[in-house]
Amino acid sequence: MKAILVKQPGGPEQLILGEYEQPLPSPNELLVKVYATALNRADTLQRQGKYPPPKGASPILGLEIAGVVEEAGINCTTYKKGDKVFGLLPGGGYAEYAVISEEMAMPIPDNLSFEEAAAIPEVFLTAWQALVWLGKLQPGERVLLHAGASGVGTAAIQLARALNAEVLVTASESKLQACLDLGAHKAINYKEVPFEDEVLAYTNSEGVDVIVDFIAGPYFNQNLDCLRLDGRLVILASLGGGKVSEVDLRKILSKRLQVIGSTLRSRSKDYQIKLTEDLAQFALPLFKAGKLKPVIDSVYSWEDVAEAHRYIEQNKNIGKIVLRVNS
Repeated sequence: MKAILVKQPGGPEQLILGEYEQPLPSPNELLVKVYATALNRADTLQRQGKYPPPKGASPILGLEIAGVVEEAGINCTTYKKGDKVFGLLPGGGYAEYAVISEEMAMPIPDNLSFEEAAAIPEVFLTAWQALVWLGKLQPGERVLLHAGASGVGTAAIQLARALNAEVLVTASESKLQACLDLGAHKAINYKEVPFEDEVLAYTNSEGVDVIVDFIAGPYFNQNLDCLRLDGRLVILASLGGGKVSEVDLRKILSKRLQVIGSTLRSRSKDYQIKLTEDLAQFALPLFKAGKLKPVIDSVYSWEDVAEAHRYIEQNKNIGKIVLRVNS
């Protein structure tokens, strides 16, 4: 089969369209003809040799797919050949064919294209894990989402609104309106003012209940100051750096704060299956009704994958960057 391969660790120019052995489904897996996949930051890190795939996962890039079942394993009972499915993978999405655990696959709603379906799994599962499983976000609470216009950010805005929470986001000036259009109540240009000042001013110095953060080090102290009593800080990445020079731990004690770190790709298969089932139960009816939507910045042919990787590394996208695989 054809697949996007990494010649050697390095820049986007190392990505080539080549040949790779087609995977075989295990008894509990589906072989899917891939029609679309999507880019994630993990793909760029893996391409650079900085983020190896989990043990046993395909070395091919790509953490999500949308396509048609080509073959179902002998133990599979939910899906059959010809069914349209999408879902999260530990790797292997940048290919003509991929295998996915049947329990990780979700049916593509009739109102969504392959490209739209491929833009859902990683960001909505990550957002659901952060908001609900870790952040314990409740109706009526306030949440602050950093990188509000990112793939996870655009998913989290919609999910938080569907959970009846009040949503604040940080983003660059050119992306603020997109966040507001998705339902954010307050959008803050983090480059213009300290976001802490804007959050406290907007909330009458009360702060927020949950923060979802990808920046880590540079934001840590401001995050602590933005949280109200019993607040939860969920850190999903360290794009700004992993170290903080000085922290007053008494803030965590006095406000009874929780600081939670997590990733999704390294989680156990059982965890990911349960997370998928939980999200699907809540979100699939909302996707079908048009109340949730994948936010797509751009769609590239997979032959232009290097250009797509250059684009995501420029941090200009609002929402997901999708690769069209089989036309």
